[in-house]
Amino acid sequence: MKRLKDHELVAIFTDWTRRGHPYQFGPDDIDWDIWLLMGGRGCGKTRAGSEWIRNRVANGAARRIALVAPTYNDAREVMLEGESGLLNIGQPKERPVYIASRRRLEWPCGAIGQIFSAEEPDGLRGPQFDCAWADEFCAWSYPEDTLSNLRLCLRLGLMPQIMITTTPKPVEALRNLIAAPGVAVTRARTSDNRHNLAPGFIRAMETAYGGSRLGRQELNGELLLDTPGALWNRAQMEAVQIGHIPELSRIIVAVDPPVTSGPKADACGIIVAGLTADGLRAVILHDATVQGETPRGWARAVITACEGWDADYILAEVNQGGEMVQTILTSEDAGIPVRNVRAHISKTRRAQPVAVLYEQGRVKHAGRFAALEDELCRMGAPDPGCKSPDRADALVWAVTDLLLSRRGDPAVRQI
Repeated sequence: MKRLKDHELVAIFTDWTRRGHPYQFGPDDIDWDIWLLMGGRGCGKTRAGSEWIRNRVANGAARRIALVAPTYNDAREVMLEGESGLLNIGQPKERPVYIASRRRLEWPCGAIGQIFSAEEPDGLRGPQFDCAWADEFCAWSYPEDTLSNLRLCLRLGLMPQIMITTTPKPVEALRNLIAAPGVAVTRARTSDNRHNLAPGFIRAMETAYGGSRLGRQELNGELLLDTPGALWNRAQMEAVQIGHIPELSRIIVAVDPPVTSGPKADACGIIVAGLTADGLRAVILHDATVQGETPRGWARAVITACEGWDADYILAEVNQGGEMVQTILTSEDAGIPVRNVRAHISKTRRAQPVAVLYEQGRVKHAGRFAALEDELCRMGAPDPGCKSPDRADALVWAVTDLLLSRRGDPAVRQI
């Protein structure tokens, strides 16, 4: 590198193809109208949008560009003047100049960009473009009106396209956008870009928000929506969280065993739950669910959970395996009692009384169990969108046993 000239060094350090993550280069298939990049904060959405525009300008594919943000100030502070904004990327001689009085960018090659605010959708009536970058779609005041006006402006060039960058939020406009034809979706997590973030940031954010709805949305870039008709919702999952394990009188491990084994088989739902000392509330302690294990493999996972939590007994559904389930479990450790339960009604009907207990505040979660919460928030829906709610079914058995059945209470224990 010492032998390189200054302009050669600049070219290397501004070469986006050497520095960008795969998710920042757009879909491989070019047959799309809108590229939607949903990602966590700090994953590089702004840089991806800026580089996409820069590349199209350099290739002559963009001559008239619309830049849309939640507000005019957001457009200037983030899309233009931010560290990853259009005024600060690429070789200096190729960068545009911003004319604040006209809210206009001018590139040396003659390309022109114009900024717009989603607070004023009608501002997009009249002008026309061949390319657009829209930032933080979920923060727009009028997302559907603004987007429809923007799409009607794209009537120049051979292939006018829009790139939308946003942290996802459970808004109807985003759901409709994802389902629309011609939309290609790319996802990214904050942790994917950890090497470009401050040391310790990922660790601090995971400690503070890891597994929570906020963390999954703002860090993992997940779109968490309530499923119509489901017995649980996301707000409930946030409300049941507790930061400690209370005094417990009983701990059990509930098991919903799979019928088959292998990579494509159903999971073996394994949930550890406890009963509070007053006998009024159930606490979900751990999700030890495994998938793809042989009968001996999932039985070993059950025993490990029992030993780790010093469980009083195992509660196993035996509809599919009958006595074989108990035989498998006791063969791994004959010292742990196994109680069998058999289902006579559907999973949804069994879950309904447990959902009522959640509404009454009688079930708490001593931790974040993302996969389990996802299943609960789809359970009971006409189209649940998942193969089998094995985790949720094991939870239903556990809570039913602890709160809805009549059993003698062992001595109170402190965990």
